[in-house]
Amino acid sequence: MLRRLQFIALRILIVFFVLSIFWVLVLKFLPVWVTPFMLSRKIEAFRADEDTEIHHDWEPYENISKEVALAVVASEDQNFPNHWGFDFDQIYNAVTEKRKRARGASTISQQVAKNVFLWHGRSFVRKGLEAYFTVLIEVIWDKERILEVYLNVAEMGRMTFGVEAASLRYYKKSAKKLSRAEAARIAAVLPNPVRFSIKNPSGYVQKRTGQIVRQMRYLGGQKYIADL
Repeated sequence: MLRRLQFIALRILIVFFVLSIFWVLVLKFLPVWVTPFMLSRKIEAFRADEDTEIHHDWEPYENISKEVALAVVASEDQNFPNHWGFDFDQIYNAVTEKRKRARGASTISQQVAKNVFLWHGRSFVRKGLEAYFTVLIEVIWDKERILEVYLNVAEMGRMTFGVEAASLRYYKKSAKKLSRAEAARIAAVLPNPVRFSIKNPSGYVQKRTGQIVRQMRYLGGQKYIADL
C-alpha cells in the first residue's frame, strides 16, 4: 500500500511539473486575459453586493509608455534588470530590519508568479509554489515579457487591472501617452491600490509620486530598462 501511494504521489508530481511548464510556455506568447486574483476580487465584490465589473485591457509592451515601465521598476524592484527572480539583499533587509510594519521584498517576477498562477495568501505551500513559478518564468520568459505581463495584470485600482485600464479610467487616455509624473503616480499606489487612489491622490501618494520621479532620474531614465 505504501509503495502504491508513493507511486501515485510521484505520478501526480510529474503531471504537475509537465502541466506547469506547459502553462508557462503558453503564456510566454499569449496575452493573460484573466488571473486567479482577478476572479477572487470579482467574488469578493459579489459577496459584498458591489459592482463586479473587471476593468482590464491587455496591451503589448510596445504600446505602453516606457515611463510606466521605468516607474514600476523604480518603485517596486530596482534590481529587476539584474536579478534572477529574487533580490536576496532586499530579503535580508526585510528579515533583519526592525519595523512596526513588515517590509515587502517581493520582486516583480515574484509578483507576476503570484498574480498569474496562484492565489493570494501567506501559507508555506503558496510561498513555495510562488518560488517555483518565479524560477520557471525567469528561465522560460525574458525580462521584457515578465515586465509586460506585470504591467497588464497588476491591480492598479478598485476592480482595475493593468496600466491600460488604469490609464483609461483615471487619465482618460491610452497608457502609451502617459507622462513621467502620471506614470509615477500609478506606481505610487501599487502597495495598496484599493486604499490609495490615482484619481484622487492623498498627501502620501503625492509625496510618494515625487520620490519615484526622483528615483527614475537617478536610475538614468528609460535607458535603464532599454536592454531587458
